[in-house]
Amino acid sequence: MNTKLIYYFLFCLVTGTTVYILQHFSVPLPKIINHYLNDFLIVPIVLFISLQTLRWSKNDKNYTLSLGVIIYLCLLYSILFEFVFPKYLARYTKDYVDVILYFASGFIFYQLQKSDS
Repeated sequence: MNTKLIYYFLFCLVTGTTVYILQHFSVPLPKIINHYLNDFLIVPIVLFISLQTLRWSKNDKNYTLSLGVIIYLCLLYSILFEFVFPKYLARYTKDYVDVILYFASGFIFYQLQKSDS
């Protein structure tokens, strides 16, 4: 298993959880952290959990997610969270920067996973 990928996942998980806790307690955060950081962190978290689940279910420790699957997940997040949900749920706002962040973090995940091969 790629230790860089594990560290990236743990960094994303701990950092994202910390941001959510701070937001819950109304701790003032810089706008870039408050509005963008968790959008950057969510894709690697989901991809890592998916990868581990697939490795376990296929009984293949070397299984990797294809670039197509990663792009699909980033596209799905972009469509749902930036176009669909903002139409119907006040909690969500359309922000094109988030789309870039989804794909950037997906690309980093892909590169780290590829370095394991």
